[in-house]
Amino acid sequence: MTTGGALRRRPAQRRSQERVERMLDECALLLDEVGYASLTTKEVARRAEVPIGTFYQFFTDKQSLVRALALRNLEAYLDRIASRLAAAPPSDWADAVDLVVDEFVRMKRTTPGFGVVDFGEVLAAPGGPAFPGTQRMLDEALENNVVVADRLRSLIVDLLGVAPGDGLSRAFVVAVEAADAVLKLAFRAHPDGDPDLIAECKRLVRRYLSDHLK
Repeated sequence: MTTGGALRRRPAQRRSQERVERMLDECALLLDEVGYASLTTKEVARRAEVPIGTFYQFFTDKQSLVRALALRNLEAYLDRIASRLAAAPPSDWADAVDLVVDEFVRMKRTTPGFGVVDFGEVLAAPGGPAFPGTQRMLDEALENNVVVADRLRSLIVDLLGVAPGDGLSRAFVVAVEAADAVLKLAFRAHPDGDPDLIAECKRLVRRYLSDHLK
């Protein structure tokens, strides 16, 4: 579990770690059931079978809980990409782009709460719009997509041996922003993501990054 920045204190004992995980799990399920606006700390604690006082030992409010969920989602996403790249190295970076998009779509379809909160931004529906004030949930100083772009860039550079640089960092931010916009459109068009728009997202990102990843 990598949610350190969102927690009041880190759970030291296994029992506490399990309680935090249960609260995050129930938060994700409730986001699908009732949405962010109707999510309450009291109901999360009740469903996770922990005293409300225990909730506040680890989280300040529901926003910090959702931030911890977003951080967990991001780590799970990156771990899945790294595992797939290591198990079956792509023939080129374009295949890696497809994998990155495919894993995101898979999590949108199967991971509880991911349609409402993926990597920080809180959505009223899987395709948006976003709740105001949730653009910097992962890091108070940086927008969510900037954090995601930096982590993806580091992963690609490390695993595929792409040369780093300021231009590449900027290119990844642009690529993530563009992909985010098109994928939101895909999930507005269809609950499971319109396949044609998902394909267009891959095509757009591959073509844009072709000048930066060779």
